[in-house]
Amino acid sequence: MSAPLRLILFDVDGTLVDSQATIFAAMRAAFSAAGLETPTRPALLSGVGLSLPVLMKMLVPEADERTQDQLVTGYKEAYHDLRLTQGAAHSPLYPGARGLLEQLSETPDVLLGVATGKSKRGLDQLIEAHGLERMFVTRQVADHHPSKPHPSMIDTARSEIGASQGDTVMIGDTSFDMQMAEAAGVAGIGVTWGYHPRDALGSAQHMVEDFAQLAGVLNKFWTVDHE
Repeated sequence: MSAPLRLILFDVDGTLVDSQATIFAAMRAAFSAAGLETPTRPALLSGVGLSLPVLMKMLVPEADERTQDQLVTGYKEAYHDLRLTQGAAHSPLYPGARGLLEQLSETPDVLLGVATGKSKRGLDQLIEAHGLERMFVTRQVADHHPSKPHPSMIDTARSEIGASQGDTVMIGDTSFDMQMAEAAGVAGIGVTWGYHPRDALGSAQHMVEDFAQLAGVLNKFWTVDHE
């Protein structure tokens, strides 16, 4: 009897790549173009992971819908320009990320995916910039789903792969990732190197400090927790 498929889903910004400098620069450009003061860095990072329309409503709830739409468009354009000028450097991989992804992608019965607040265009270009095209068999993006923490991204990924709740793990750096995992009935692993503080990841079943520790937790998750 073959082993069940195991699905590992990764958030992107703050989990696989450190994009905060680019996020802040694009936000500054968008708010400046709209004649508004840019929110503080902590305020911006607290909303990373949400889809852009939801994020803008959180950042400037007093603004009308037209202004919020302008901010979304301005951010996308600025981020795209930064990506074109900087290449992969606009969102560098965290130390250890590539090695773990390569290790996991070669593991029998393990499939990798992403669940991100990025757009499809943004995610595809980031994956191409880092040469990760062969890594992810499912890519769930903001274009096609309600914003995190709605479980739609995880539910759809599981359906595409045919993975059970017990054989699915969501890895992320924000409270939204952990809440999404909880809502989808799957295990959540919180990473501490990202954009939300450790105490915001309270619903995580495991917490890790680096990619080496993450490898050990993933191995223990299936060899011990699922015996």
